[in-house]
Amino acid sequence: MKDLSLNGPSGLGYLPGYFDRDAQEALLAEIRAVVARAPFYRPVMPRTGKPFTVRMSNCGPLGWVSDINGYRYQPLHPDTGLPWPALPARLTALWRDIAPQAPDPEACLINYYEESARMGLHQDRDEETFEAPVISVSLGDTATFRVGGLTRKDPTKSFRLQSGDVVVLAGEARLAFHGIDRVLTGTSTLLKNGGRINLTLRRVTHPA
Repeated sequence: MKDLSLNGPSGLGYLPGYFDRDAQEALLAEIRAVVARAPFYRPVMPRTGKPFTVRMSNCGPLGWVSDINGYRYQPLHPDTGLPWPALPARLTALWRDIAPQAPDPEACLINYYEESARMGLHQDRDEETFEAPVISVSLGDTATFRVGGLTRKDPTKSFRLQSGDVVVLAGEARLAFHGIDRVLTGTSTLLKNGGRINLTLRRVTHPA
């Protein structure tokens, strides 16, 4: 795993090409099965109600949601009222490969980025515990990923994430500000209609 922590918080890791093309296609098929049961929806920002530019779904015991009332994790899809589908075994295996000492993940946020979608700088801090890493998988078109420090004013750096790449936010970098500046259309043939899917694995609660 490449250490990308230079001049920033420690614990930022990068595994380019972790999933080869065959593994990407297999994982994509599993995610499509998840979305068939838990359809993509467009969340809105707390207070303002402004829609996100990405569409979202989840799998695992808990799912991250955002609406006018705030950010939170919940066990049911906000539109269907049904439980989120189970985590694919391939993602659980990824977690155990990268973070074998951490308790199992409880949520996988699925973000679908169309050409114009973005994700502003933010921290993943809605969990009860920050001891486990955040592990992110890219599928589809290449995206420009920006990451900074522990405050919004810290310097940032950016690099491109290609289909099959994995990013790890652990240690001090677990609370680093990060986001997606743009999606580079036509850089992958994985998704039939283009775009990018990002899978973010998280541990939400303290282990028993």
